[in-house]
Amino acid sequence: MVRTIITISIIMLLAATVSGEQCAECHSNVTPNIVQDWKLSKHFENDITCSACHGDKHTSSEDVANVNIPTPQTCAECHETQVEQFSAGKHAFAWAALKAMPTTHMLPSALVDGMKGCGGCHKIGLKSEEQIKELKAQGAGFGVASCDACHTRHTFSTEEARQPQACQTCHMGFDHPQWEMYSASKHGVRNSLKQLGILPASAAAPTCQTCHMQEGNHEVRTPWGFLAVRLPLPEDEQWKADQVTILQALGVLDPEGNPTGRLDVVKAADVARLTQEDFDRERNKLIKTCNQCHSINFAKAEMAKGDDMIREVDHLLAQAIRIIAGLYKDGILEKPEGYAYPFPDLLTFHDAPTPIEQRLFVMHLEHRMRAFQGIFHANPDYALWYGWSEMVRDLADIKQMAEELRAKHK
Repeated sequence: MVRTIITISIIMLLAATVSGEQCAECHSNVTPNIVQDWKLSKHFENDITCSACHGDKHTSSEDVANVNIPTPQTCAECHETQVEQFSAGKHAFAWAALKAMPTTHMLPSALVDGMKGCGGCHKIGLKSEEQIKELKAQGAGFGVASCDACHTRHTFSTEEARQPQACQTCHMGFDHPQWEMYSASKHGVRNSLKQLGILPASAAAPTCQTCHMQEGNHEVRTPWGFLAVRLPLPEDEQWKADQVTILQALGVLDPEGNPTGRLDVVKAADVARLTQEDFDRERNKLIKTCNQCHSINFAKAEMAKGDDMIREVDHLLAQAIRIIAGLYKDGILEKPEGYAYPFPDLLTFHDAPTPIEQRLFVMHLEHRMRAFQGIFHANPDYALWYGWSEMVRDLADIKQMAEELRAKHK
C-alpha cells in the first residue's frame, strides 16, 4: 500500500511537466471522446494525467510520434499485484500461443500482427521488447497494453471488466464459443435478468469472472486447458490410447510415444496442465467456487460429467486421426512435406491440404471444443447438437471419404 502511494506521488510529479489540462484542452478538439472517457475514470479522480501513461515528449501535432504507448509494465507502476497475477496466467501467454502455431505465418499479416483476426484477441498476451519494436516498426505500435483488452481505455473501468460482456469479444465464435454457451445457460440467463433489474442485485448469478477470476485474481487458468489434453495420461486404457493418438496428431508425441520439441512449445504457451498437481489445483479452485451455490458432491459430479464427455469425444476424434494416418501409411493420401510424423497435424488448422483433412480440422477445433466446453458451461444444447452429434457425423463422413479414396486408389 505504501509503495503504491509513493509510486502515484512520483507519477504525479512527473506528470506536472505536461499538465492534464493542457492535454485535455487540445484533445477535446482532436479526440474528444478520449477526453470524455478519461474524465469518467478513476485516473481522473486521482489526478493521474495523460503524461503518467504516455510520457511528456508529445506536446504538439508536430511530435505525435513521441507518444509512449503503455504496456503492462506501465500499469504495474500502480497495479503491481494485478499485473503480477496476470503475468502468471494463460491470458499472458496468448501472443506466444498464437506465434507458436505452425501455420500462423501463412495467415495474412493483417490477421496476425495487424490484429484483425487471431491477433485481435491474442494481442492480450505479453510481448517482449523486441516484439513490441517489430510491431511499432510496422507502423501501428498498438496492441501492446494487454490490460486494456478488458479495462477498455480510457475509462479503464473495473466495473466494466467485471461484466461477462467484457469476455464476449474474444470468447465466442468458431473454436471457443464460451459466450454463446454461458449466455444461454441458467447462469448466464440469471445474470442477464440481474443486469436488467428483474432479479435483485443480491441474487446469485455467476459470471465468467466468478468462476475464472476468483476474488479478482487475474491469474486465469482452467484445469483441462484450451485443447483438453493433459498429463499424466488417464488410467483407462482406451482413453489413454486415444489421448496418445491425439497428442501424436498435435505433434507433442512422436510415433513411439516419446515427447517432441513441440511439447516444449506447449509448455511455454501454457495451453495444458502437465502434472496432476497443476490439474488438481485448478479443479479445486472451481469446485470451491461452485460450492458457494451448490453442494461439493453436486459440483464434483458435474465436473465428472465434463471429464466423461472428453473421454467420449476423444474416442471419436482418435478414430478419425487413425483413419487418415492409415491413408498416409498406405500411400493413398500424400503426407504433406512439412509434417514431421505420419499423423495428420491438428495444429495446421484450415491449412490442412485435402477435404478429408479439413473435415478432421473442423471435427477437432470446432465440434470437439463445443462438446466438452458445453458440459462445463452448463449448456446441454452445445454439448449434444453442436458438439458430440456433429462429431459422430464428422466421423461417418471421414470413414466414407476414406473408403472412396481407397477405391479410387485401387
